[in-house]
Amino acid sequence: MGMADAAAPARPVRIPDRFRTVTTAVSLAAPLALGAAVLVVATTALPAIRHFGPGFLVARDWNPVTQSFGALPFVYGTVVTSFLALAMALPVGIGVAVFLAEQGLVRTRTAIGVGVELLAAIPSVVYGIWGLYVLAPWLLVHVSRPLSERLSSVPFFEGPARQTNILIASVVLAVMILPTLSSISRDVIRAVPGGLREASVAAGATWWETIWKVVLPAGRSGIFGATVLAMGRALGETMAVTMTIGNRPEILPTLLAPAYTLASVIANEFTEATGQLYSSALIELGLVLMLVTLTVNVLALLLVRSVSREARA
Repeated sequence: MGMADAAAPARPVRIPDRFRTVTTAVSLAAPLALGAAVLVVATTALPAIRHFGPGFLVARDWNPVTQSFGALPFVYGTVVTSFLALAMALPVGIGVAVFLAEQGLVRTRTAIGVGVELLAAIPSVVYGIWGLYVLAPWLLVHVSRPLSERLSSVPFFEGPARQTNILIASVVLAVMILPTLSSISRDVIRAVPGGLREASVAAGATWWETIWKVVLPAGRSGIFGATVLAMGRALGETMAVTMTIGNRPEILPTLLAPAYTLASVIANEFTEATGQLYSSALIELGLVLMLVTLTVNVLALLLVRSVSREARA
């Protein structure tokens, strides 16, 4: 037995994969940081959570004098402006992405591509100044007032029209999320295999039919991903929306009335908050904003996965 054991080959010693260990540790940093941020915000907002309970999410009153606080008007303003901005930016962003990704007009595509990417470098406060002093007066005269006068029977356009309202804030947000949407969608469209385009053209399809029925369906998962990122940018935007939305905690069915968002009320009132309950209520609004963003991203992720499964099937 002793000789057999001596003759047996020694087992190789497995060297720990340091690269995998390092990458695993780095990848865990993001969820750990997110969890820590949520924990800190939730702990700081604990007085308001205990005082108002779940009713904080559905209450409409926001009165620091009477210490009565509710998040529903701000959730309404955040969701409406973000989805309206996405509805306006999505067709434009995809159209720009298709134009930039396809062949031809190299100089024109380069100039437009640089211009779109430069939109992402403009500070938020500059968008707010432009929206407040340039776009808002123009929209009031040429869009908001004509809509309120001619379509006042439609609840969405019921007057009186205000210069700062949900519509102007949504337009500014649409311009701000356009670079994210178009840049990522352009890269997704470029990644579609060229053989699909060639096969479609060889079958007699036109350029429009190839784009609409072949290229866009092939890249819809990536386009959904770009949409999710753009939505996240819109939900969390603060300064430009604060300067253009009117900052009024009301829930009105019209797009021509002022409103308020979660990020805007925190930016406007946090430095003036007096008392523990007032500050805690504002911090709880930050927690609500994180939960709203997380919910939208999870729903979008589930939608992307379902679309991917249908495409594979």
